[in-house]
Amino acid sequence: MNAPLENRLFDPAEALPADALRSLQTRRLAETVARVSRVPFYREALARVGVTPESIRSPDDVRRLPFTVKDDLRRNYPLGLLAVPRAEVARVHGSSGTTGKPTFVAYTRKDLEGWSGLCARFLVAGGLRPEHLVHVAFGYGLFTGGFGLHQGIERVGAGVIPAAGGNTPRQVMLLRDLRPEVLVCTPSYALHVAEVARAEGTDPRDLGLRLGHFGGEPWTEEMRLAIEGEFGIAAFNNYGLSEVVGPGVSGECAARGGMHVAEDHFVVECVEPVSLEPVPDGVVGELVFTSLTKEAMPILRYRTRDLAALDRSPCPCGRTGVRMGRVVGRSDDMLIIRGVNVFPSQVEEALLRVEGAAPHYLIEVARPGTLDEAVVKVEIRPRDFSDEMRQMVDLRDRIDHEIHSVTGIRMKVELVAPNTITRSEGKARRVLDHRKERR
Repeated sequence: MNAPLENRLFDPAEALPADALRSLQTRRLAETVARVSRVPFYREALARVGVTPESIRSPDDVRRLPFTVKDDLRRNYPLGLLAVPRAEVARVHGSSGTTGKPTFVAYTRKDLEGWSGLCARFLVAGGLRPEHLVHVAFGYGLFTGGFGLHQGIERVGAGVIPAAGGNTPRQVMLLRDLRPEVLVCTPSYALHVAEVARAEGTDPRDLGLRLGHFGGEPWTEEMRLAIEGEFGIAAFNNYGLSEVVGPGVSGECAARGGMHVAEDHFVVECVEPVSLEPVPDGVVGELVFTSLTKEAMPILRYRTRDLAALDRSPCPCGRTGVRMGRVVGRSDDMLIIRGVNVFPSQVEEALLRVEGAAPHYLIEVARPGTLDEAVVKVEIRPRDFSDEMRQMVDLRDRIDHEIHSVTGIRMKVELVAPNTITRSEGKARRVLDHRKERR
């Protein structure tokens, strides 16, 4: 008799006992230290801290290794951290380069095979099955999202619609005509797709979608509920970043109690962003990843700047890997307004509590004098847009109350008409900090 589909797709490495996992991590960490020793940057850094492959005795020895930051990749542009001969490079991806040159990452053929397996893991954990058809609305190019998810979907055996990003009316047409069961994109773009569908007279629930896998930007539980309400689907969170591998670092199972980290491929730490000391499980800190299986460009203790908490309690799904909570913000994107720490995700959480406010917003911060001033521009949902001043004042006041309740500070709230704030098929831009322009 054939095993149930879930068991056949479930990777046994996801359920390793703790001792077996630690043993595997120790061996792979030593191999990674040996591999990066071929890279001049890492060879010098390891010599400074006195670490050799032979000195790795447990996964805890990762704390003896040097940190890697984004600027290290920039200083070694374009491929100065390559640990294999150039002829072994099968593909190159990179960041968007919106603030200058992109930061590149390279993959061998074995790396690509491993990456597709990692993406397949979280997709299966979140309900994807071979009989499904999947609409991918991520960009295909240097960005890792489109290709990473595409190859993971094919690894599962499901069908792919490589719609790529942009041209949202066409996306709606494809969804309506091809009837895929699964949508893959950023969460903010999913809501924009629903918005365009409604504007064209199509109820997003009538598109026939059943599941959604969303990542590429931080999003709140309130946004999950909004997406599920719009499409009538189950929405799953996943996490990744190009410097580590791309999507596939972690993802939610059916329990949706956090994203399971693929600990057989990565050692994850959670540290206090200033002291860089470990924080206890359940406490928000900065995530730090060390790759264990990458050949072309392995990375040691990469500081992601993403803030989240780790959870090692048992999960009912049977997967034993540590789970990471939602990314609540970035240590380098945190706004300090009049001495109070504020994250865009807090504003999003507040907005999604208010009936009538759309989850499309922009925070503008300035310091015209000696005090910070913050303005939140919030779109009104088309069906709630009204010429009645009293209704608009009431909506603004309710938004103001919720923002103050969540963040602890007052921000000026400006209501703007539907479709006023720029949409993006990639990461949504949530903050304009004009204070930086004056430095």
